[in-house]
Amino acid sequence: MSMAAPQSTSQPPQRSFWIAVICGAVILTIGIGARQSFGIFQKPIAADLGVGREVWSFANALAMLLTGALSPFAGNISDRFGTARTVAGGGVLYVIGMFMIAAATESVMLTLGNLVCGVGTAAAGFGPIFGAISRQTPPAKRSIALGVTTAGGSFGQFAIVPFASLLQYRLDNWHTTMLILGMMSMLMVPLALGLREAGAPPPRPGAAIPQGTKDALAEAFHTQGFWLLTIGFFVCGFHVTFIGLHLPSYISDNAVGMSFFGRAVSPIELGGWAIGLVGLFNIGGAMIWGWLGSQYPKKDMLALLYALRALAFVIFLALPLSSVSVLLFAASLGFLWLGTIPLTSGLVGIMFGPTHISMLWGVVFFGHQLGSFLGGWGAGRLYDIQGNYDLMWWISVGLGVFAAVIHWWIRERPVPRLALAAAS
Repeated sequence: MSMAAPQSTSQPPQRSFWIAVICGAVILTIGIGARQSFGIFQKPIAADLGVGREVWSFANALAMLLTGALSPFAGNISDRFGTARTVAGGGVLYVIGMFMIAAATESVMLTLGNLVCGVGTAAAGFGPIFGAISRQTPPAKRSIALGVTTAGGSFGQFAIVPFASLLQYRLDNWHTTMLILGMMSMLMVPLALGLREAGAPPPRPGAAIPQGTKDALAEAFHTQGFWLLTIGFFVCGFHVTFIGLHLPSYISDNAVGMSFFGRAVSPIELGGWAIGLVGLFNIGGAMIWGWLGSQYPKKDMLALLYALRALAFVIFLALPLSSVSVLLFAASLGFLWLGTIPLTSGLVGIMFGPTHISMLWGVVFFGHQLGSFLGGWGAGRLYDIQGNYDLMWWISVGLGVFAAVIHWWIRERPVPRLALAAAS
């Protein structure tokens, strides 16, 4: 009897940890990779449908806003009823949305497809996946595990975006390219099985005091650090969506191409490779920032990361625009791209514990998606008004400095409820 108990409490978490990390990383690889490729469709869709860039920008931005708005609810459902079912359902909706976009011949269907994708992303995104991993991973390994999962998602950006840009260049038909991406996304559904959690997790430090959903939200809303973290994540969303959705068009507008071993690389291809390079360098960046978060205060690492982002923008604007400056900017930004995610989610876990982490991460992620909405749609709107992205670049610089400052004010410590439970 004494031998059976250790087997039931120690063996399953060890197996679940690795399965959750691998499957979660691959799901994010597909979902992020396909979504990040949307920037290459900016000009083809505008030309095909005879609309300005604001239409595709607004559709994407609205989907991201919907993703953020639904993320707390998706996280709550995942916390209460299981991550595997939540992610599988989200994967199905994501695929349906991709097929709707592929079939669109006017702006209404284009927008509706994006909205369905947005709902799917909320359920099959970072919140539920990180929640499952956090609950199944030992606290000492949690930060690096989240970093590895984030890095896995970044690999999709490196592999899928250049593939999509090459496919679009060869086929010259955005409908077919989007359809192929939708078919690839179908793999997300069976992979969700790897996120199953074996029964109720064993008690962990900080979980001694039972807490309901309303109490968890009230506690977070009365914590200053939670709001600062959410505001900072707004800046992250603004940055990554502006770059992901508009950098390929910026490169194409300025006719920045290159030659690679005697082969001419068109500006639209270079845009795809730039976004792919962001993903490649983010693979190492996410792991390094995740590791740094286990060695140093996470809030300080976040402040440093946002400051370096602002510096990267300034250097890019100061250098003469060329293929070399584009690729250097993409590499440097890639190192800083999604390193915010393991640090931010780790801070949520430290402050509030793992019980409601998916839901609380969803609230923070709403701030990110609000920034995504303004960064994606705002850039398209300003371009249609001014004919360039100049103002957006400098807004991005200012927001990076602002985010660096506010993260210094966060107090990286458990809330009184967890401190009391640990003391007792």
